[in-house]
Amino acid sequence: MHIRSLLYFLGEALKSIARNGWMSIASVGVVSITLLLLGSFMVISFNVALLTQDIKEQIQIVIYLDEACDEETRLELQRMLTLHPQMEEVRYVSKDEAMQRLKKQLGDRAYLLEGIDTGEENPLRDSYELKTKIPEDIPLVAEEIADYPGVGHLDYGQGVVEPLFQFTGIMRWIGLMFMAGLALTAIFLIAHTIRLTVYIRRKEIMIMKYVGATDWFIRWPFIFEGLILGLVGAVIPLIVIYYGYQAAVIWLKSNIYFLPLIPTENIMKEITRVIIPLGVVLGVLGSSISVRRFLKV
Repeated sequence: MHIRSLLYFLGEALKSIARNGWMSIASVGVVSITLLLLGSFMVISFNVALLTQDIKEQIQIVIYLDEACDEETRLELQRMLTLHPQMEEVRYVSKDEAMQRLKKQLGDRAYLLEGIDTGEENPLRDSYELKTKIPEDIPLVAEEIADYPGVGHLDYGQGVVEPLFQFTGIMRWIGLMFMAGLALTAIFLIAHTIRLTVYIRRKEIMIMKYVGATDWFIRWPFIFEGLILGLVGAVIPLIVIYYGYQAAVIWLKSNIYFLPLIPTENIMKEITRVIIPLGVVLGVLGSSISVRRFLKV
């Protein structure tokens, strides 16, 4: 495409936007509202994913050694755990270390453990803390290693972990379907809105066809128009999301300080990568769909 032609198509697109002011505003509004919903959902989805991942990283398998376990059996158990293909981390925790942890957790009430916190009086067991490469594999791995030699008791939050993983899987699919539904809705609404603009210019299109203009010569100004409308419609929700999310982060950090949140700059980078191209694609696609029927003269 030559620069002169490009400038001509761009000029015609801008003239059309200015000429059909209210329709252009309606088109931008449709794109903005749709992408604002999509962007807001992405913000929530990303932060829920962060929270879920944070919870997953804290989930681990704890093996308490059999009280009758000798040193040789313990070393064999450690070897088997270390060589397990799905194991990411294997950490030995002696009962003395476990007691120190418990004292730290009790804080000012640590005095309750006096007299039973050392030597043979220590009621806690030696243990191994295990993390798998894939958190969702924890139930299967736990079932497998429960029969390893030296294992007295095994715990990984049975009854809580499984529903958590099911919930995150369902949320992931719901998120994908929701975003796909919004994209299809946006295409339909944009195509319908821009079709009204094209309908107003249908006679002009027919005249251009009769005098020999090619389909692409007629189509390009509408494509540029859709591109501009889609771009403007994508920028507006990004501005709204930026300031809205920034305010939400400040409020949440003041009131729910323990909740992990993605920094504003990081989340805006991810959303911008999606919203801007999607807005442009939706605008162009909506224009293309709208003008196609009027090219059949």
